[in-house]
Amino acid sequence: MTETESLWTRNFILLALSNFLLFIAFQMLIPTLPLFVTERGGDQVDVGLVISIFTISALLIRPFAGKALDSIGRMPILVVGLAIFFLSVSGYYWMTTVALVLVVRFIHGIGWGIATTTYGTIASDLIPAQRRGEGMGYFGMFGNLAMALGPMFGLWLVESSGYGWLFAISALLTVAALLMSKFVKVSEPIKAEKPAASAPAPSAVSGLVEKKALFPSLLALLFGVTYGGIVSFITLFGQEVHIANVGLFFLFNAVSLMLVRPFAGKLFDQKGHVWVLIPGALIAGIGLAVLSFSTSAVGLALAAVLFGAGFGAVQPSLQAWTINRVEPGRRGAANGTFFSAFDLGIGMGAMVLGAVAKTTGFAHMYRFSTLFVILFLVIYSVYVWRRVESKEKADIHPS
Repeated sequence: MTETESLWTRNFILLALSNFLLFIAFQMLIPTLPLFVTERGGDQVDVGLVISIFTISALLIRPFAGKALDSIGRMPILVVGLAIFFLSVSGYYWMTTVALVLVVRFIHGIGWGIATTTYGTIASDLIPAQRRGEGMGYFGMFGNLAMALGPMFGLWLVESSGYGWLFAISALLTVAALLMSKFVKVSEPIKAEKPAASAPAPSAVSGLVEKKALFPSLLALLFGVTYGGIVSFITLFGQEVHIANVGLFFLFNAVSLMLVRPFAGKLFDQKGHVWVLIPGALIAGIGLAVLSFSTSAVGLALAAVLFGAGFGAVQPSLQAWTINRVEPGRRGAANGTFFSAFDLGIGMGAMVLGAVAKTTGFAHMYRFSTLFVILFLVIYSVYVWRRVESKEKADIHPS
């Protein structure tokens, strides 16, 4: 990469805008697809399946997408992911039964898993190593902006124009994302040397998981559990405690994420991940606790700000740390491993915390979810202590 110092290059800006368009197309469907499913005769179980089946398919495809990114190349895989996403969104309107919607939803998750893994990998290629935390923070900020705007835009479209326009505009935004990505110039990484003739041929599944990415991915999984509890049940929690406008949580959460990400990224680059992950996890845990006691819109907004600040510090820092641990030719596999773990955490959160909520209610469920933040802090603290004890500080402090 020739532009080693500059972050806001033409390629980075175009990639971030392309990613933003895809996230808008995706976020428009978050609050509206459950409504679409109920209009097709679905119940609460079917609505839950809409979330879980999408997460499962994205989780399953990410390791294969990561391997393909390293072996085939970045842009061809991105085109495949966006094409699948486009076809899926275009097909929703014609699905007349819940079963057909779920089939399309599974395929939709495949396109999303491929595209987002590719965007993250290309971003890690374009961002200078010494500014990776800051760069991943800014890159993720575009997705957070889409998170703030997309759901409101999608609901407005459904109310004003119907589902046909919703799916049509989501599909058009995907096409726009694809067209914009074609102007991004990517230097493909140098592929690993082929094994000697005497060496056994690699299997089809070899290299799917990047071992050096496993520890940050484990931490991402734990944080994914708490996030899964929020995206799956925040609306039902609002009904339980009689808070009318639960959409405020997503708005304040997204704004907090956008404000914190750049600052946390710079701190990661200058001081190392210890300075970001521990305070970020603590703030997110406090946000969950505040959420569990919230009975008004003010409490909900405060919880959203706190959780958003913690999540905005932890998630991009974990991803930047993951990329820093691997060689350029394994960034695709590393991103696939990282995002698969996060998706698995979201799915686990929906199932495990849903079972807790069924017994105790949603307020107690969110208090229970703070245990996963505590587990995060314990595991990470032990890791840091062992590194310091063995004087292996290179993985803790930036070079």
